[in-house]
Parts: sequence; structure tokens; C-alpha cells
Amino acid sequence: MLGYIIRRILAILPVLLIVAVIVFLMLRLSPGDPAAILAGDAATPAQIDRIRTELGLNDPLHVQFITWMGQLLQGDLGTSLISRTDVWTMIERRIDPTINIALLTIFISVMLAVPMGVIAAWKHRTWADYLVMTFSVLGFSIPVFVIGYIFISIFSLQLRWLPVQGYTAPSEDLLGFFQRAILPALTLATIYIALIARMTRASMLEVLNEDYIRTARAKGVSERDVLFRHALRNAAVPIMTIIGIGFALLIGGVVVTESVFNIPGIGRLTVDAILARDYPVIQAMILLTAGIYVLVNLLIDLSYSLIDPRIRY
Repeated sequence: MLGYIIRRILAILPVLLIVAVIVFLMLRLSPGDPAAILAGDAATPAQIDRIRTELGLNDPLHVQFITWMGQLLQGDLGTSLISRTDVWTMIERRIDPTINIALLTIFISVMLAVPMGVIAAWKHRTWADYLVMTFSVLGFSIPVFVIGYIFISIFSLQLRWLPVQGYTAPSEDLLGFFQRAILPALTLATIYIALIARMTRASMLEVLNEDYIRTARAKGVSERDVLFRHALRNAAVPIMTIIGIGFALLIGGVVVTESVFNIPGIGRLTVDAILARDYPVIQAMILLTAGIYVLVNLLIDLSYSLIDPRIRY
């Protein structure tokens, strides 16, 4: 197991290096000039050129890349071109809302979707199965921002149960956190409930047709134990994969939800950085997202051996 973990960690390095090269070149070669944004509309070409020189943007591409990689290897993500703030500091300020809402979303999704998928497989081709599949289709079909505005209209404007926008850290006010985080979490969970429920149903249908399930039923094992102790455990590998990928997607893809609910997370930070052509922030966010994907995939692979004793590394 330790050898496998070391090999996977070593394999991460070239992946992140390739991502870094691609991101660096895409940003430098795409249209737009952060110096022009900083200088303003009334700036002269000489003023813009002076700002580009100060920012190092007039250096050859290979010099800029070597300088950036040298900083990156020292744990320095650079300084924002726009706010002149350390990028690590900006991420630390913004990552807490995104992670907390992502964790709440995954928790809600798993607690609802797994039982839904199990019931749909158990009651295959009945009204319960059709109901779950209908919800799954709707969950994939309706855009996230539409679901968010529907929830705001019902729970905030009409019923007045929950605040419309904003974010409160759980360390400051736990109740306030849930009051403000539940709507964006439910909005995101709608999609992931549909995804996880469909995967659970498909995996359970395959497992429920196995011989050992028929044997367990023939021995008089209760239906609940058959479903949750025998079938679900053996169907858990693809389900865990979807849950892990879903968490990684949430970290990198909450832009729309954070905009709808006015949450100061890393999604909003990424959008602001792209609009301002803030190279260091954009590069850091893409590398952070890539790192989270790789780490989550590693954790998913390691969890397989805990779920299924037949899997060994």
C-alpha cells in the first residue's frame, strides 16, 4: 500500500507540470492585457508599456515561465496583478465558503441519493423506480441558476424562512451558517442527487442479479440486510467514484451558485481574476483545482480496498 501511494504521488508531479505549462501558455497567448486594465482607458501606450515592464510581462515567455516556476517550487503563488495581494492570502480568504458548502452539498446528496437509488433498484420498474428516474432527468435538465432562483423565490421571498444571499462562517455562527448555506447546498445537491441516484440504481441492479444475493434471500436474510449489507457494499465502488468526482467538481464548479447567492468563494474569485486578466490568480486557481482532482482520485482509489476486501494494492 505504501509503495502504491508513493508511486501515485510521484505520478502527480508530471501531471501538475503539464497543467502548469498549458495554463501558462494559454493565458499568455490569449487576447487581453492586464497592464491595459490597470492603466485605465485614458492611458497612453507609453504608460501601458511601463506597467508591463514593471509586471515583467515584456520579458520573453521562457523567462516569465522560469521565474514563475521558481516561485511555485518555493510555495509562492505570486502576487495579484490587480490588488497587489499575495495569492495564497486571497485563496485562504475565499476557500472556506466553497469547501463548507461543497461538504454540505455532498452530505445532503449522499444521504438522499443512495437510499433513492437502492429503492429504485429494489422496486425496479415500479412507480418508485420511475419517480427516482424522473427526478434524475429533471435534475440534469434544469440549469443550476434556475433551481437557485426557484428556491430563493419559494423559501426566501414567499415563505421568508431563509436569507436570500450572503455567507456566515460556521466558526462564527453555526445556525447562521446553515441558514445561509442550505439553499446553495440544496441547489447544487439537486444535480448530484440525480447523478449519484442513477449510479446507485445501476450498480444495485447489477448486484441484485448475482447468485449470492439469491442465496442470501434463500437463507432467510432480511430484505434490509440483503440490500444494505450485501448488495450495497458490493455496489459501492462505482458509487464512491462518483461521490469523489462530484466533490472535486463542486470545488471547481460553484461559480454560478456563488454568483446567485452572493457567496465570496473561490468560484467568484476565479471569475473576477479572469475578467481582470489577473494571471497569478488564474494560474493558482487552475493548479489548485487540478491538485484537488488528483488528490481526490488518490483517496478514492485507496478507499476501494476498504470497501472491497478483494481489491489490494
